[in-house]
Amino acid sequence: MSAATPRHAIVSGASSGIGEAICQRLLREGWHVTGLSRRAPSWQAPGYQHLSIDLAQTDTIPAALEGLSADAIIHAAGMMRAAPLGALDPKVSATLWHLHVEAAERLVNTLLPRLSDGGRILLIGSRAATGIAGRSQYSAGKAALVAMARAWAQELLPRRITVNVVAPGTTDTAMLRDPARANNAPKIPPIGRLIEPEEVAALSCFLLGPEAGAITGQQVFICGGSSL
Repeated sequence: MSAATPRHAIVSGASSGIGEAICQRLLREGWHVTGLSRRAPSWQAPGYQHLSIDLAQTDTIPAALEGLSADAIIHAAGMMRAAPLGALDPKVSATLWHLHVEAAERLVNTLLPRLSDGGRILLIGSRAATGIAGRSQYSAGKAALVAMARAWAQELLPRRITVNVVAPGTTDTAMLRDPARANNAPKIPPIGRLIEPEEVAALSCFLLGPEAGAITGQQVFICGGSSL
């Protein structure tokens, strides 16, 4: 790839929240971006293309990605559901697992032969991966991303492909206003405010850049002190 050729990132969860912020940051930094989500974002930009896909329907992912190659894969799609032990719904567990873990697996497994050497894989996890009461189903999937990333990081060392997890605390996205979590108020981080999606995007884009080539297999928190 010549220096003049824009790098190409594939970003899931592109229509809102952290995924949208990452797309916009990458575009400002000169990347080409393919966004994946059920609906297209409300904006358009040069260098951006959108693929409409329900990532929870993981069997559809390989065909949707046919012909695509990438320099970076970012899995930012996600949702949060909360319930205490004794009231856990197996269907919720399955949905969260499909969207957070299996979708990441399918994305990376499909694209890996067409991911450039020296490329980047980034999974958006959560501070909840360390465990939060009432959120065991959500926490389990986010914790699984960390183990999966560390395993992949070891496997991909010969190709100089890095694999990392960015783990935000409570972030100011539309997910906080989801009616499905009306009885589960967000917990404000100890710094006294929510994390901004743009802050997560800035950290993510650093990990996608050339100065982060020696960082791999890591979970990096951006949580305002919540993980302390």
